[in-house]
Amino acid sequence: MTTRKQFIDRFGGVFEHSPWIAERAFDAGAPAEPFTSGAIHKALSAQFRAASRDEQLGVLRAHPDLAGKLAIAGELTEDSRNEQAGAGLDRLSKAEHARFTELNSAYVGQFGFPFIIAVKGLTKDDILSAFEARIGNGRDQEFETAKAQVEKIALLRLTALLPGGGDA
Repeated sequence: MTTRKQFIDRFGGVFEHSPWIAERAFDAGAPAEPFTSGAIHKALSAQFRAASRDEQLGVLRAHPDLAGKLAIAGELTEDSRNEQAGAGLDRLSKAEHARFTELNSAYVGQFGFPFIIAVKGLTKDDILSAFEARIGNGRDQEFETAKAQVEKIALLRLTALLPGGGDA
């Protein structure tokens, strides 16, 4: 049987820098072993959705800017580093980097949290197009879109950790 500490150690990083989600999922009776990505995702996402708007905003703000200063300084979490590298964000030209920096600044200024997108399977051009389209969204629409992207990122991370992605 998995202890609370073991559960949190294993799943506490699935939602970026937000182990409280795994803590609450365990306390609410998270699925028992054998763990599957679908079941754990459902339990973690339920806690994320039940959280206050301020707590959800904290999760959004825990995400790094795409191709931002943390990436340049090598200070991303391993998951974020691998995800951004997989999309080619670690190999931007000077002009591309300048465009991402400009969009990151404008987006954070407008919404109060970084642009979040599940980058797996996307190219830097796909990401840039989504960035440019979403910056025109209203505040509430973008908050909901960003939360959905956070949950998608969590599922991708869980699928890499565990079997059974489709059995939510």
